[in-house]
Amino acid sequence: MKFTCDKNSFSREISFAQEIIASKNALSIMSNVLLEATEGSLSLKATDIKVSFETLIPVDTIEPGEITVFCDKLSGILATIPEGDIAIEQDDNKVVVKPTFKKVRFQLKTISSEKFPELPQADEGSFFAIPAKDFKQMVSQTIFAVSDDETRYFMNGVFMEKSGDGLVLVATDGRRLSYVKKAFDAKIPEFKGVIVPPKVLSLVLKRAPDEGLIEIAVTDKSIFFKFGSYKISSVLIEGQFPNYQKVIPDSQKNKITLKRSDLLDAMKRVAIFVEQKSRRTFFAISDGLIVISSEESDLGTAREEFPCDYSGPEATIALNYKYIEDPLKVMNCEEINIEFTEPNRAITVSPNPGEDYFHVVMPMQIE
Repeated sequence: MKFTCDKNSFSREISFAQEIIASKNALSIMSNVLLEATEGSLSLKATDIKVSFETLIPVDTIEPGEITVFCDKLSGILATIPEGDIAIEQDDNKVVVKPTFKKVRFQLKTISSEKFPELPQADEGSFFAIPAKDFKQMVSQTIFAVSDDETRYFMNGVFMEKSGDGLVLVATDGRRLSYVKKAFDAKIPEFKGVIVPPKVLSLVLKRAPDEGLIEIAVTDKSIFFKFGSYKISSVLIEGQFPNYQKVIPDSQKNKITLKRSDLLDAMKRVAIFVEQKSRRTFFAISDGLIVISSEESDLGTAREEFPCDYSGPEATIALNYKYIEDPLKVMNCEEINIEFTEPNRAITVSPNPGEDYFHVVMPMQIE
């Protein structure tokens, strides 16, 4: 195998491959990236068994062939080479990497491509296409609420299901829940609700462009994404996702409407004096006014008040400020609604005017 290509194009995809490969697979075939040169193009493949990645880049192929190379070292080599064309050449069980414009040469050992695992595939007919921008927005509005408690593995991903002519995405860690629903013009095939690992969704967020479509296919055990020259797949999380409908309040008696930016800015200031373990922040609500305060033992307190649209009973609610800040960051609106029935029961945060997105938070103990 022998080819030349633009260093930046090659380096960008090798870096992407390295994001996928787990460090625990060091010095094995799983830590390698598969390079396959054919006429005019180079295929790159990487997998950690659960998540797989494949893409094509244009190259000047001198001699076709395929090899696997230790991805981490290859990425390090490319990071030190200036911009320009590079040459990659197979030499027995080694690969030689060198820039075409500089007298420097790197040599890496390889492992036979025959040992590289077969990547999962989905039937072309099972894919449906939706706007990439919309799907990325849905992911960003839910992924932060995924649980990191490995003993509750069924909450370690984002639940996705078909609903009518659209998709629903839900994530929860047991103390908060994010829900988003969006309708699409595309015909979405029926599929059973699945739990998608955050790793593959983070890759989609990073790499999928805002323009154009993203193609998605769901099988019994895997999910597949296609956009541009990329193909990404992941094994699904097995298990029963919690019945999220039971967590969502049917109605709330009281509603506060306020500027999203006012609340975000106030929380940044008040958060300076929150206990880092609990992150407890107090929200005191009265007619037309909200007061946010915090206290950090032996260090100090913070308090800020600003107007809001509210005419109900006075109440004080204790909340983890991150559970309010996270959804606010991904809302594209000037005003938000905070709804509650009692200070010790679940509250709902949503854009104003209402969209098919909301965030449910369980309050903390006042004392």
